[in-house]
Amino acid sequence: MRIARFAGVLLMALAAGTAARADFGTVEIAPSSEALTFARAGDGAQARLIRVSAYADGKVSGIDVTAAAGSDDPIAAYRAHGYDGLAALTGARVEVALTALTLPARLGASHVAAGTNFPEHGKEATVTDGPFLFPKEVVPTAFNAPVPAGEALLDYEVELCFVALETFALNAAPEHMGLVLCNDVTDRAALMRHIDPDDVTSGKGFTTGKSAPGFLPVGNLFVIPRDLRGFADAVELRLWRNGELKQSATQSEAIWDFDELLRQTKAREATQWAYDGRMVGLPVADGALPERAMILAGTPDGTVFKGVNKSAMALGAWDFIAGGWDRPVTHWVVERHIAQERAAGNYLQPGERVQISVRFLGEIDSQVAE
Repeated sequence: MRIARFAGVLLMALAAGTAARADFGTVEIAPSSEALTFARAGDGAQARLIRVSAYADGKVSGIDVTAAAGSDDPIAAYRAHGYDGLAALTGARVEVALTALTLPARLGASHVAAGTNFPEHGKEATVTDGPFLFPKEVVPTAFNAPVPAGEALLDYEVELCFVALETFALNAAPEHMGLVLCNDVTDRAALMRHIDPDDVTSGKGFTTGKSAPGFLPVGNLFVIPRDLRGFADAVELRLWRNGELKQSATQSEAIWDFDELLRQTKAREATQWAYDGRMVGLPVADGALPERAMILAGTPDGTVFKGVNKSAMALGAWDFIAGGWDRPVTHWVVERHIAQERAAGNYLQPGERVQISVRFLGEIDSQVAE
């Protein structure tokens, strides 16, 4: 199985040159018998809710169901009409450019995130006792919003995100959830400076490294599958950096599936993490996940981060021996690693482009800004 997967990834990588990426702007839409697909066009009070039937050549087309749904938000529309009611809504046929699309739903600002939920990513990150959970505290941004680099060691992570359509008890999994694409953007420098090196899977430091403004671009489609679990397992995640395929995996390769993610979230209901001078927990209250919260289900291998290099370990140990006894040796190792990576320019730089395109789920197309 691993050999077959490697061969598939290799073939996709060979086909992923700049010219081959001309197919961005075209995505297959799930048949209406399998899922309901929505996009929002416009901004603020002027947004329109479109039930999408086609996505090609830089445009989406479908039915404007805003009036029939009584809302421009697919989550509110689901609450009002239910799955079958949404499927029956009618309206005028419309076609809009991708550039007119905004956030596909009104989403929350506190989310559940899974670390090293794909085994190959755990190996490349040298985390052997995952998966684990942590809070991600950031407002989502649109599929084409810039991602700020600042002083970060900026990394990408394509993820499938489950969205709560209504508040539900974690011990009573819902029949339906929304699905969107996410890029779990990370500042590896901030993460490594706050991590617990003796207990990485505690999740300590991950909220700090992953919650800066602009660190959660989401896809331009909002999908509600009829069969949530079967649909989610078949999702093929793919991410390109400057036209080069970097991440590719099927969601079924994840260690924790949707139901296990709920169980693990429930088990950590009382856990707290330090973030921004305060303590935060997962967005759970009285055993329930609130409407509009997302569960980021983990990323495949292929991220920039590949663990701390041996040179940084050796030089950091020397810094400690040479007089840095006021700080633990891990501090000096991390600082050496950060300095080396900044000098090498391996992480995302201003002007670079990160693109995610996934069958049935749409796209993210992010430019890295200063």
